[in-house]
Amino acid sequence: MYRQIIRPVLFQFDPEQIHHFTLRMLRNGFSLPLMPSFFDRRFTLRHPQLERTLWGLTFKNPVGLAAGFDKDGILADWWKHLGFGFAELGTVTPRPQPGNPRQRLFRLPEDQAILNRMGFNNAGVAAMVKRLKNLDKGEMIIGVNIGKNKDTSNENAVEDYLFCLKHLFDYADYFVVNVSSPNTPGLRSLQEKEPLTRLLGTLQENNQARSVSKPLLLKIAPDLSEEQLDDVVEVARITGLNGLIATNTTLSREGLQTPEKTVAAIGNGGLSGKPLTKRASEVLRYLHHKTEGNLPLIGVGGIMNPTDAQQRLEDGASLIQIYSGFIYEGPGFVRSILESILNVSSYEKPH
Repeated sequence: MYRQIIRPVLFQFDPEQIHHFTLRMLRNGFSLPLMPSFFDRRFTLRHPQLERTLWGLTFKNPVGLAAGFDKDGILADWWKHLGFGFAELGTVTPRPQPGNPRQRLFRLPEDQAILNRMGFNNAGVAAMVKRLKNLDKGEMIIGVNIGKNKDTSNENAVEDYLFCLKHLFDYADYFVVNVSSPNTPGLRSLQEKEPLTRLLGTLQENNQARSVSKPLLLKIAPDLSEEQLDDVVEVARITGLNGLIATNTTLSREGLQTPEKTVAAIGNGGLSGKPLTKRASEVLRYLHHKTEGNLPLIGVGGIMNPTDAQQRLEDGASLIQIYSGFIYEGPGFVRSILESILNVSSYEKPH
């Protein structure tokens, strides 16, 4: 029903406007009596074989919402009713910022892709703290993806990340350092070995000085070379990073079915969805090999069907996240992935 009726209607409207409209509708809907239980019955799936334990946290299932979908945590306490085992909020920056000029979000239906140049638009740390402070998330695992403000220089970037970590520390189950978005000028240069080591080292020093530290992860770009990926693995080892998220959106436009003129007219931005499937999987496999399976990995990027999800788990991911697939497949997507995981687990059991 979603793909045949609802999606064609939604796709008639501006992507960013319909995104915010959908979030508001879900928030209002969940506030109605009996609606959460209705969504639970339709979209959630509980089974002991789906549970994952990582960093001392128990995830009810391995499928999470990727950062960027709920930047300000508007539905932080409701994503569980759509079947998610965890949700990553943000990217959040110390101060509110509007992001890049609109139009900045585009669909490429011929490629089952999304192209964005949002630019870390968000309401800032204070708004996120206010929203999460009294959150009754129950068993829901909440991660927060942190970044720097656009007008903060790379030399001072560590202060922005540290500000986010300190103020949100009591409200997140884990943190993700985002230096891989292509939509903040110069941000990706922080992925280079020296500045990355300094940034993560400072964050970990603050994190581990506390009585109980929080898992700290790094989200990386799919466009890194093998040499750069090796540097990332080395920095993760040096700084005691708890995990890596592979991958963010790509700058590549290779192999698109959308006419080249259309893509050129859209302009700059990060591409997600089906065109990212192959590269994100390659990066994940490479990292799993280089770390010898000893560093937890979250697979994200181009997971468009249950087969993609299963493949990412086989590639070495402990957990996976979805974004574009959720937009193209609809609210039943999480459950379809979980049913596939259970079917594979059942098939692999010895009889």
